[in-house]
Amino acid sequence: MTSSPPDVSDIRIPWEVQRFERDLFQVDTLQLDKALDQLAARHPGFTQDFLYNILGSRPEQVAKDLPGFMRSYKEWYQQMPADRLLEPQFELVRQGCAYFKHYFPAYVLPKRLITFIGPVNSFGNILTNDALAVGLQVYMGKDYGWYGSTEGQQLYPPYISRRFEPAYIPVNCMKNLIDDLTPDQSQGQPLVEQMVEAGKRVYLLKALLPKVADTLITGYTGAQLRACYASEQGIWSFFIQNDLLFSKDITQVRDYLGDAPGTPALGEGAPGNIGQFCGWQIVKKWMKNNQETTMVELMKTPPSKIFQEAKYKP
Repeated sequence: MTSSPPDVSDIRIPWEVQRFERDLFQVDTLQLDKALDQLAARHPGFTQDFLYNILGSRPEQVAKDLPGFMRSYKEWYQQMPADRLLEPQFELVRQGCAYFKHYFPAYVLPKRLITFIGPVNSFGNILTNDALAVGLQVYMGKDYGWYGSTEGQQLYPPYISRRFEPAYIPVNCMKNLIDDLTPDQSQGQPLVEQMVEAGKRVYLLKALLPKVADTLITGYTGAQLRACYASEQGIWSFFIQNDLLFSKDITQVRDYLGDAPGTPALGEGAPGNIGQFCGWQIVKKWMKNNQETTMVELMKTPPSKIFQEAKYKP
């Protein structure tokens, strides 16, 4: 694979953006049965997904649950990000799908992107049979008032809610596609293999979203990412000196690959999930030495093989 992104301008994919939340919050709750029939006609399939999977209602409870939800989340709907903030992200998702089709032509891509507002403790991103569904309740902007409330902080600490920005929509959508294409089978393997598997996914994510900043791709802050590069040799030495690379200890794996505000063992400034950074660097080194490797081949290559052949020494 070359360092510059391929030209995908000729790749045409069926694509439509549907704003489910706009139709939902216009529902006449005084004529709910009729209104829901109309909603289902406009959004076949997803209306049922929303009511029964996202909202978590049951057919006999919808008449009570839906109006209650709409009252509780009316303010969220009124304050959701403006189209000028959302539409560029939707276009990046479409472009990401075009790159996906370039790299994985046999994969059947979703034909729609559906936005919705759901319960804040429910799904943020869903891959349905034919759509990418995006829950705007977790993309209201990191400074949205509820996120900073006591209840909000208990559910989503600051290191998580700081990523509740529209700019993360393309990243999370592409992650869903990657996970569907090739489910992560590395759980239970040595830490270094799980790191490399994470690195493969970051490498592919960057290829699908070449215009998106590395901070968004990794989920790190700018300061954290700069610190990783500045301390790359020290980070790798830490894993070697502490005999961590081949550990299968679940706690250790979680310490270095789990989402967290930081990695205490590596000092202040080290991000959580730092193992993904090391895995990414290993994959970049291996791909530099195997430039004819396709993305299909990369994703099928065992992490152990990549680690052994990369001979990564920062």
